[in-house]
Amino acid sequence: MTGTPIGAEMTESFGMWGGMLLVLLIAGRYFGVTLTESTATVHSLRRRTVQWADVQAIRIEGFQGAQVVVLYEADGRRTRLRAPITGFLCWDRGFEDKFRTIVGWWQEHRGPDWAPVLLPGVHVSGPPLLDGNPFASPTQ
Repeated sequence: MTGTPIGAEMTESFGMWGGMLLVLLIAGRYFGVTLTESTATVHSLRRRTVQWADVQAIRIEGFQGAQVVVLYEADGRRTRLRAPITGFLCWDRGFEDKFRTIVGWWQEHRGPDWAPVLLPGVHVSGPPLLDGNPFASPTQ
C-alpha cells in the first residue's frame, strides 16, 4: 500500500491553516477606522473616506455571528466597519465604548447644517429614535 501517511496530511493541513491565521492576524492590524474632524476613513481591503456630513446614522448590526458598526450614508449606502467588531471568537470588551466614541465624533463633527435624510424604500426596524431619524442608533 502506497500513499501519504495520515500524519503528513495533518501536518500539511495544520500548516496551511496556521499560515492563513498568521496572515489574517497581520492584515487585521490594518483594519479599522480613523476619525478626523471632517471624515471617517475606513481601512479595509480598500480605503474609503466618508464625510461626517453625509452620515445619517451609525448602528450596531449583526454580521456572520458578530456585531459590527455600520455607517448609513445620505445616498443610501451602508458602510460596514471592519473594526471595532465583537463576537464569539473575537470578543472585544471595549466594543460599546468604541461604538460610542465613533457616534460622538459623528455628532460633534457632522456640522450645524446636518439634517436627517429619509430614504424612500429603506426601512429600519424599531421605534423612531433621536432627531426624528429612524436610522439613528438606539444608544445615542
